[in-house]
Amino acid sequence: MTVPAPPARRRPTAVGRVLPLLLLVALLAPMTLLFVQTWGLTADDRDLAGRERLGVEYLRALAPVTHALVEAQSAAVAARPVTSEALTRAVEAAASVDARVGDELRTQERWAGLRARIEALGARAPADPEAAFTAYGEATDLLLALHGKVRETSGLVRDPRPDSFFLQHASRDLPEAVVAAGRLADLAVLAARRPAADRNRTAVEIAALRVGVLTPAGDLVADLRAAVDSSESADLGPSVLNPLDTYQRAVETLAAHSAPAGRDAETDQARIAGARLNAQTAAEQLQPVILDELDALLAGRSRDLDRDRWLTVAAGALAVLLWAALGAVWLAAVRRAPGPAAQARRDRYGADARPEDTPWQPAGRGAEPRQLQPAGSAREPGGAQWGPSDAAR
Repeated sequence: MTVPAPPARRRPTAVGRVLPLLLLVALLAPMTLLFVQTWGLTADDRDLAGRERLGVEYLRALAPVTHALVEAQSAAVAARPVTSEALTRAVEAAASVDARVGDELRTQERWAGLRARIEALGARAPADPEAAFTAYGEATDLLLALHGKVRETSGLVRDPRPDSFFLQHASRDLPEAVVAAGRLADLAVLAARRPAADRNRTAVEIAALRVGVLTPAGDLVADLRAAVDSSESADLGPSVLNPLDTYQRAVETLAAHSAPAGRDAETDQARIAGARLNAQTAAEQLQPVILDELDALLAGRSRDLDRDRWLTVAAGALAVLLWAALGAVWLAAVRRAPGPAAQARRDRYGADARPEDTPWQPAGRGAEPRQLQPAGSAREPGGAQWGPSDAAR
């Protein structure tokens, strides 16, 4: 009876042993790249949100400076005593903010120039209304340039979210409209003192300032309404639209009173001054609302980015643990794999072959004794034949 030989086991090659390791490395490489990219993008967005919040803080400090400087200009043009207490307090508050964040926003040089100009006006204001109008106009130009510098360096001009994008544009439009409204009211005061030969020039200047008031005011209304329409916050609409309606009515009234009725008609200075005061009061109520809502959106975005960073860390740690588990399984499989000599003996003698270095052990009690085998070639017991000489035995 022929006993079939045990099937030969294939010996793993070097490629078969290294291939799982290569697969683990190939799995780890894209996971690491994805983690690094996600972490970098999250960090960039978080830094941008932080700089934008610094810009909002700086703009909040510049708002009282803007209103106080416009009031001082109106008083100087109207030949009234200029009260510098409000302007001084606003300048000191803005100086403290610039000392804290001006280095990061790169605004220290511009602020130093603006502060020097404001302090020069307070120390020695021009006695001539025309000269005062020009001097304060230069100071407000520097102030608006500082507003633009803060928005540019802090990133408040390119926000990717639509609601915060429109709020940022609104924060740009409002200071321009406030300064233009102050200049329009002051020019109406100067127009009454100018000679008749300058009426045409004055009419052109008033028309240009009316456009300077209405254009940023119209942009402000459009930006805030777009911010409300694109925002997911239910609190943005009521908090913004109510003061916006008040400001819009005040600006429309100012534009109506500053429009001359005819070529030689004069504007009503009292009505223009009252409308300008109402518009500035509405702007003082509206600007904190815009900046507060913008800061709230940026703070919420920072919290979301922090949560995304922690989720990225958790996903990376889970991926590392999974990779380590797969590596441990592969290492254990490599250690259990037989060597070449042991595999060759198993292929030759079967799976129960004893290793060569194992010493001989006698059979224990109860074990079946080993049968002795005859030496030489074996014969079949029933197949033997009697020879001729076997009969004489």
